Amino acid sequence: MQRLIFDPDYVLGRERIFAYLAEHEHLAPVFGAKIRRIGDGSDGHRNGVGSSRELRIGPLPPFVETVVEFVPNELIRYRITKGSPLRNHEGTMRFTERGSGTHLHYEIAFGAVVPGLDMVVAAGLRRAVARGLANVDALA
Repeated sequence: MQRLIFDPDYVLGRERIFAYLAEHEHLAPVFGAKIRRIGDGSDGHRNGVGSSRELRIGPLPPFVETVVEFVPNELIRYRITKGSPLRNHEGTMRFTERGSGTHLHYEIAFGAVVPGLDMVVAAGLRRAVARGLANVDALA
Protein backbone atom coordinates (compact mmCIF):
# COMPACT_ATOMS: atom_id res chain seq x y z
CA MET A 1 0.00 0.00 0.00
CA GLN A 2 1.08 3.54 -0.78
CA ARG A 3 -0.02 6.58 1.20
CA LEU A 4 0.63 10.07 -0.13
CA ILE A 5 0.04 13.07 2.11
CA PHE A 6 -0.10 16.70 1.00
CA ASP A 7 -0.56 19.59 3.46
CA PRO A 8 -0.67 22.89 1.56
CA ASP A 9 -1.85 26.18 3.02
CA TYR A 10 -3.74 28.73 0.94
CA VAL A 11 -4.33 32.46 1.28
CA LEU A 12 -7.92 32.16 0.04
CA GLY A 13 -10.76 31.25 2.39
CA ARG A 14 -11.99 27.71 2.99
CA GLU A 15 -15.27 28.11 1.07
CA ARG A 16 -13.45 29.26 -2.06
CA ILE A 17 -10.74 26.57 -1.96
CA PHE A 18 -13.33 23.88 -1.25
CA ALA A 19 -15.60 25.06 -4.09
CA TYR A 20 -12.67 25.03 -6.50
CA LEU A 21 -11.35 21.57 -5.59
CA ALA A 22 -14.85 20.05 -5.37
CA GLU A 23 -15.40 20.78 -9.09
CA HIS A 24 -14.29 17.62 -10.91
CA GLU A 25 -12.98 19.46 -13.96
CA HIS A 26 -10.71 21.64 -11.81
CA LEU A 27 -8.77 18.53 -10.76
CA ALA A 28 -7.29 18.03 -14.25
CA PRO A 29 -4.23 20.21 -13.59
CA VAL A 30 -3.88 18.75 -10.07
CA PHE A 31 -3.61 15.18 -11.36
CA GLY A 32 -2.12 15.92 -14.77
CA ALA A 33 -5.07 14.09 -16.32
CA LYS A 34 -7.98 14.67 -18.65
CA ILE A 35 -11.16 14.65 -16.58
CA ARG A 36 -14.75 14.32 -17.72
CA ARG A 37 -17.74 14.53 -15.39
CA ILE A 38 -19.88 11.38 -15.66
CA GLY A 39 -22.57 12.12 -13.11
CA ASP A 40 -23.76 14.59 -10.51
CA GLY A 41 -24.24 13.87 -6.82
CA SER A 42 -27.36 12.22 -5.47
CA ASP A 43 -27.27 14.16 -2.19
CA GLY A 44 -28.42 17.54 -3.52
CA HIS A 45 -24.86 18.71 -4.26
CA ARG A 46 -23.58 18.67 -7.84
CA ASN A 47 -20.16 17.42 -6.67
CA GLY A 48 -21.47 15.47 -3.67
CA VAL A 49 -21.99 11.81 -2.84
CA GLY A 50 -22.45 9.74 -5.97
CA SER A 51 -20.89 12.27 -8.34
CA SER A 52 -18.31 10.69 -10.58
CA ARG A 53 -15.55 11.56 -13.02
CA GLU A 54 -13.61 9.70 -15.67
CA LEU A 55 -9.85 10.26 -15.64
CA ARG A 56 -7.43 9.65 -18.52
CA ILE A 57 -3.72 9.79 -17.81
CA GLY A 58 -1.55 9.58 -20.89
CA PRO A 59 -2.06 6.42 -22.93
CA LEU A 60 -3.51 4.44 -20.01
CA PRO A 61 -7.11 3.22 -20.10
CA PRO A 62 -9.59 5.55 -18.38
CA PHE A 63 -10.87 4.90 -14.88
CA VAL A 64 -13.71 6.27 -12.77
CA GLU A 65 -13.61 7.96 -9.36
CA THR A 66 -16.80 8.39 -7.31
CA VAL A 67 -17.39 10.67 -4.33
CA VAL A 68 -18.44 8.57 -1.31
CA GLU A 69 -18.50 11.26 1.40
CA PHE A 70 -19.11 14.98 1.08
CA VAL A 71 -19.39 17.61 3.83
CA PRO A 72 -19.56 21.12 2.33
CA ASN A 73 -16.46 23.21 3.09
CA GLU A 74 -14.96 20.40 5.21
CA LEU A 75 -14.51 17.01 3.53
CA ILE A 76 -14.45 15.18 0.20
CA ARG A 77 -13.74 11.44 0.14
CA TYR A 78 -13.65 9.47 -3.12
CA ARG A 79 -12.73 6.03 -4.42
CA ILE A 80 -11.84 4.48 -7.76
CA THR A 81 -14.95 2.53 -8.72
CA LYS A 82 -14.13 1.27 -12.21
CA GLY A 83 -11.33 0.47 -14.60
CA SER A 84 -8.06 0.63 -12.68
CA PRO A 85 -5.30 -1.81 -11.72
CA LEU A 86 -5.15 0.05 -8.39
CA ARG A 87 -6.87 -1.55 -5.41
CA ASN A 88 -8.25 -0.18 -2.15
CA HIS A 89 -7.89 3.35 -3.50
CA GLU A 90 -9.23 6.21 -1.42
CA GLY A 91 -8.63 9.94 -1.58
CA THR A 92 -9.56 12.22 1.31
CA MET A 93 -9.47 16.02 1.26
CA ARG A 94 -9.99 17.78 4.61
CA PHE A 95 -10.35 21.56 4.64
CA THR A 96 -9.77 23.64 7.78
CA GLU A 97 -9.39 27.33 8.45
CA ARG A 98 -5.88 28.60 9.03
CA GLY A 99 -6.07 32.24 10.02
CA SER A 100 -7.97 33.93 7.19
CA GLY A 101 -6.83 31.22 4.77
CA THR A 102 -7.23 27.48 4.34
CA HIS A 103 -5.26 24.38 5.23
CA LEU A 104 -5.81 21.30 3.05
CA HIS A 105 -4.88 17.87 4.37
CA TYR A 106 -5.04 15.53 1.37
CA GLU A 107 -4.33 11.81 1.63
CA ILE A 108 -4.33 9.33 -1.23
CA ALA A 109 -3.96 5.63 -0.38
CA PHE A 110 -3.86 2.66 -2.76
CA GLY A 111 -2.32 -0.67 -3.62
CA ALA A 112 -2.04 -2.44 -6.97
CA VAL A 113 -2.74 -5.86 -8.45
CA VAL A 114 0.68 -5.87 -10.15
CA PRO A 115 3.59 -5.87 -7.67
CA GLY A 116 5.52 -2.60 -7.79
CA LEU A 117 2.93 -0.74 -9.87
CA ASP A 118 1.77 1.16 -6.79
CA MET A 119 5.29 2.54 -6.27
CA VAL A 120 5.49 3.75 -9.88
CA VAL A 121 2.05 5.38 -9.68
CA ALA A 122 2.92 6.96 -6.30
CA ALA A 123 6.08 8.57 -7.71
CA GLY A 124 4.15 10.14 -10.61
CA LEU A 125 1.26 11.27 -8.41
CA ARG A 126 3.57 12.76 -5.79
CA ARG A 127 5.13 15.08 -8.38
CA ALA A 128 1.93 15.94 -10.29
CA VAL A 129 -0.27 16.57 -7.26
CA ALA A 130 2.32 18.65 -5.41
CA ARG A 131 2.80 20.80 -8.52
CA GLY A 132 -0.96 21.07 -9.15
CA LEU A 133 -1.86 21.97 -5.57
CA ALA A 134 0.76 24.73 -5.56
CA ASN A 135 -1.33 26.63 -8.14
CA VAL A 136 -4.75 26.43 -6.46
CA ASP A 137 -4.65 29.93 -4.88
CA ALA A 138 -4.00 31.44 -8.31
CA LEU A 139 -6.72 29.41 -10.05
CA ALA A 140 -9.49 29.51 -7.45
